[in-house]
Amino acid sequence: MDGVLFDTERLYQEIWQEIAEERQIKPGSGFVREISGTSGKKMLQVVEKHYQVSDGLPIIEACMTRMRNRLAESIPVKEGVSDILRFLKEKGVRTAVASSTGRQQIEQNLRMSGIRDYFMEIVSGQEVKNGKPAPDIYLYAAEKIGCRAEECFAFEDSENGVRSGYAAGCVTIMIPDLIEPEDGIRSCCYRICRNLKDVQEEIKNMI
Repeated sequence: MDGVLFDTERLYQEIWQEIAEERQIKPGSGFVREISGTSGKKMLQVVEKHYQVSDGLPIIEACMTRMRNRLAESIPVKEGVSDILRFLKEKGVRTAVASSTGRQQIEQNLRMSGIRDYFMEIVSGQEVKNGKPAPDIYLYAAEKIGCRAEECFAFEDSENGVRSGYAAGCVTIMIPDLIEPEDGIRSCCYRICRNLKDVQEEIKNMI
């Protein structure tokens, strides 16, 4: 969701930076790449590493609270979202959101932006044992829409998300947001597209 449907990944990074500055901490250069697309234990490990704390939970909670407050005002929708969702609906493609974000926030974002009805199912990072980059969230999302993961596309902006989709067996397409993919992640991608318009062109003859 974040970085694919909505231009919210930038907001997350702004908030992470705000909290770091308040604590007079400078996260390492790999922070953005490591934190993007994570949830649960993985997110906790990244925060504790870069914020140099033994318990990263208060920092995560502070970030999520600030994010909820900002998104309550407006949801920045990515260009091409409405077009590709209408296209998929017209083709009868089953769709689900598989996001590391909490379910309540997912529901709020989708409803406020007017696209909730395009999705059959929602799976949040809270509903699976292991968050991205583990495959759990995509395997569960595929199950909920009555498909095998191998029959599904996974659209992702983060490397952790790409690894999750690839590990599940999905046809994984990356639309880089804040970070350009490193060579090591390219082999996990069926395609790397610039935006959702390019994604739609890429898959229109495949479904």
